[in-house]
Amino acid sequence: MVEAAGKDGRLRVTGAEAKSVKREALGVPDRAKHQQRATVPMQRRTPEADTHQRVYRYRCYPTPAQTEQLIKTFGACRWTYNEGLALRDKAWREHRVALGFAESCRALTGWRNAKGTQWLQEVSSTVLQQALRHLDAAFGRFFKSSGRQPKLKRKGRSRDSATYVRTGFRWVEDPEQPGTGLIALAKQSGPLRIRWSRPLPAGVRPVKLTVSRDRAGRFFVSVLVEERIEPLPPVFLRDGGAPKAVGLDLGLAALVTLDDGEKVDHPRLLRKYVAKLATLQRSLHRKERGSRSRDKARQEIARLYALIADVRRDTLDQLTTRLVRENQVLVVEDLAVASLVRSPRGKGRRRKAGLNRAIMDAAWGELLRQLRYKCAWYGRTLVIVDRFFPSTRRCSTCGAMGPKLDLSVRGWSCDGCGAVHDRDVNAGRNLREEGLRLYGLVASALLPGRVMPSVIKASEMPDMVLTA
Repeated sequence: MVEAAGKDGRLRVTGAEAKSVKREALGVPDRAKHQQRATVPMQRRTPEADTHQRVYRYRCYPTPAQTEQLIKTFGACRWTYNEGLALRDKAWREHRVALGFAESCRALTGWRNAKGTQWLQEVSSTVLQQALRHLDAAFGRFFKSSGRQPKLKRKGRSRDSATYVRTGFRWVEDPEQPGTGLIALAKQSGPLRIRWSRPLPAGVRPVKLTVSRDRAGRFFVSVLVEERIEPLPPVFLRDGGAPKAVGLDLGLAALVTLDDGEKVDHPRLLRKYVAKLATLQRSLHRKERGSRSRDKARQEIARLYALIADVRRDTLDQLTTRLVRENQVLVVEDLAVASLVRSPRGKGRRRKAGLNRAIMDAAWGELLRQLRYKCAWYGRTLVIVDRFFPSTRRCSTCGAMGPKLDLSVRGWSCDGCGAVHDRDVNAGRNLREEGLRLYGLVASALLPGRVMPSVIKASEMPDMVLTA
């Protein structure tokens, strides 16, 4: 049977013919179990009511035997992902047959039993199935136009990680220290040695965990749990009972400028370590390829980059936590970070490359991501103002529009009222007022008994609401 597949007119083979192609041409066996039972769509596990999924990340120190087994697991997951991608690509490109997660898992059984790939049996099958599930999720995002087409993973370039579901590890909580305990992975005899920097929620069993290794050779365990996070008490102003709001202007001169004039300094970590990075890079290129000394130089560079990433992440985490605790409404501008850091071309590309490096060092996208989920956790509201809102040019005192300002201009005076403005502080005040206006529109349209959403985005609101 042949049917049309999509608007592009490409034909898709289905029915008995597709089963024959999968079995004979692609080597995907039919379902051996439950032949008489009708196929039931796989249902995703939904979290319990009033719970949030939260990830706790810990440093772990595996033994030499565990390290060897984990490295083998990382390689098997990468191989399985690439083989599943090649199989699905071949099925569609040559036979116009679509493969899903179930067919890939049946093919995995054949790969584990094949003579040349029996080494896959040394790794837990659940971990390899999770690699195929990640591939299926990547295809799902690609079909929904929310992600790129999946590509092959490369050793040394792709992230080394393996995901274990509940059947792939054993969790024993320590009764004397609730929230800590022993984690033993499948195919390993002993538990991992984990540095419990903070405990897990007491009495909560992990849903799944991911073991990863970064470029610096450090191993981490990311534990996913479902817990009930208590919202923070609401923060209101003393006069009138209005919610306390703050306008945040993200920049490069200062990482964040608040509407009250406070400026949070930019750490500028890449600029701080640029000389050391250049020295290490020159040392790396002088080493012979494939030599042990070159590998040591690469490890030293990776450790320095890991230090920069850790400091940046910790700085942003402390800043976002403080802002969420002190304010009920947080207002930011909708930034297209991916467009701002496009590759420079033509005249002035060296200056644009330096600007891109500074933007990536500021990590605006990570800051906004943390604000999003922390507002959802703690009962706050993040208002994202439209990116074309003239926050910089508009006078926060009288509302008059000023001239277009170059990035080098840090202050200006209003021709209408004569007020002198700091560029970033004025933008923060305008963002705060616009955010409160949008917050009021949404609050007035809420049905009785409903709570305010955690994110209000101006670009997703109807035009009639915006102009009300």
